[in-house]
This record gives sequence, structure tokens and C-alpha cells, in this order.
Amino acid sequence: MTVTQDRPVATRRQLGWEIAIVLLLSLGQSAVYAVVSLVAKLTAGRPLSQQTATLNPSQSVRPYLDLTYQLLGILFALVPVLLALYLLTRDRLEPGRTLGIDFRKPGSDLGWGTSLAAGIGIPGLLLVYAAAKLGLNAQIIPAALNPVWWAIPVLILSAIQNAVLEEVIVVGYLVTRLKNLGWQLWWIVGASAVLRGSYHLYQGFGAFVGNAVMGVIFSLFFLKKGRVMPLIVAHSILDIAAFVGYTLLPPSWLNWL
Repeated sequence: MTVTQDRPVATRRQLGWEIAIVLLLSLGQSAVYAVVSLVAKLTAGRPLSQQTATLNPSQSVRPYLDLTYQLLGILFALVPVLLALYLLTRDRLEPGRTLGIDFRKPGSDLGWGTSLAAGIGIPGLLLVYAAAKLGLNAQIIPAALNPVWWAIPVLILSAIQNAVLEEVIVVGYLVTRLKNLGWQLWWIVGASAVLRGSYHLYQGFGAFVGNAVMGVIFSLFFLKKGRVMPLIVAHSILDIAAFVGYTLLPPSWLNWL
């Protein structure tokens, strides 16, 4: 029997369990915690807009212990990506070809990634601002590392890790596996978008909507182009700008923003 990209070795039942396990080990787990975090904020007795959602916090007051925790967190967060790629390889779906995770088109990937980042980043900032004014979002603190020499490199690594994890799992892997299961196009796009929005719920309802819209765009791009690399580039640019920009901007600018 000839195995094709749309005919994986695993059965439908196995694929269903596989998807559930991969998501529960990665961003599905994050979605559950995000929902619990949002419920905690909504029942805290204070308006959501007066509460904070902190990304990249320090893990220790001891600088090199903090650095160790940060690097270990980045490393182990990528293990589900390796699992997803292994499972695709097991079913003879070569990830470089199936997901477009390679360096065959660096110029095109960079160009598309930059364009997507610009097209999503500016409207995204406006949405976050509007959601905060309407009381639908917590105040987002993109970075809260101690002022140490390694803070910026770690924030850049964290941004790239987020991009690789989310785009490989939520777009490349999930879209591919749902296609293997025979799901219709808009159900696939909707599932990917809702998952992306759900694990941002700890930031508020505006973050859910904004990331779900981003999920629709990214999923459709992958279905059209068959490449995850531009999405990784775009996501990395957005997160690096947020994390590093928040760290480097003067406090007076941050208060104005």
C-alpha cells in the first residue's frame, strides 16, 4: 500500500487520541489554565482592567538561578514540538515538506513574515487599547525580568520559542492532522483559531478575539502556502517587539501607552 500525505499510517481513533495528547501536553493545557486564570480575575472583586497579566516574569532574585530557570523553561516548552514532528515523521509525513519547516525559501519566508507581522501588529495594538478602555482586558505586562545583562537575549529566545511552539502545534500540526481526519476547511480553521484565542484568555476577552482573528489568518495562509516558516517569522517579530520594546522603552512612554 502506498502511503500518501493524506493517508497517514495511524487510524482515525489513534489520530484522535494523538491530537488530544499533544494538545494536553502543550497549548491545550495552557488553554485550560488560561480559562481558570480568567475566572479567577473575574471573581477577584476588582474590574478586569485594573488587574495585570504578566508575561516573562523573573523566577528568582538570584540572577544566574533565574537565568537557569528561564533557559530550562524555554527548552522544555519546545519538547511538544519535537513530539509533534516525531509523530508526523512516524506516519511518513516529512515535516520539512508537509509543514514547510525548512530554509529553502529564506527571502520569501522573511518577506511574508514581515508583511504578516505589520498587517497584524498595528490593528492588534489598537484592539488591545480598545479592549482595555472597555474593561475587557487586563493590563498586559509583556516582560518583567530583573535588569540583568542577559534579559534581552532571553526575551528574544522566549519570543522565538513562543513562535515555534504555537505555529508548529496550532497551525502546522493541528491543521495537518485535522485534514487527515477529513474535517472540512472552516472547521479546521475555526478549531485552530479558537485554540489560539483560548490560551490567551488569561489576558482578557480582547486578547481572545485578537488572537482568534490572527489564528484565522495564519491557518488560511498555511492552507494556501503550505509553509509554517513565515508564520514563525511573523510571530517572532511581534513578540520580540513587545517583549524587548517594553523592556527598553522609558517608563514615561510606557505610562502614555
